Amino acid sequence: MRARLIAAGTRMPRWVDEGVGEYAKRLSRGLRFELVEIPLAKQHERMRAAIAPRDFIVALEVTGQAMTTAELARWLAGRLADGRDLALLVGGPDGLDPELSARADLRWSLSPLTWPHGLVRIMVAEQLYRAHSLLAGHPYHRA
Repeated sequence: MRARLIAAGTRMPRWVDEGVGEYAKRLSRGLRFELVEIPLAKQHERMRAAIAPRDFIVALEVTGQAMTTAELARWLAGRLADGRDLALLVGGPDGLDPELSARADLRWSLSPLTWPHGLVRIMVAEQLYRAHSLLAGHPYHRA
């Protein structure tokens, strides 16, 4: 299964790319993680075009559903069993287009706080790795 983080914005600092790359590498053993950067110009149209028809769409939004690590792992187990690829959407400075938010199968909140877009990319990759490692019985998650 593939999890694509479709994120508005293309000019992130090197440390963001390195952080996302590290978790993508770790996830490659069962859940392929890919970052799709969307330029801010015409971001809503480009984001819609990046979503495949069968994708399970997850909108990252501050008002979305918060999950514990165990809840995220159970959710991910269901997604892995379903087999549909994930399209995780991160909007630009003004958030996601309302049409994209309405199309989402899940609206997920990492926190009620507002985070820089670069950190969100790393946090999503890390949380998917954490949930996946929990499902695999890997000691990474020790809570």
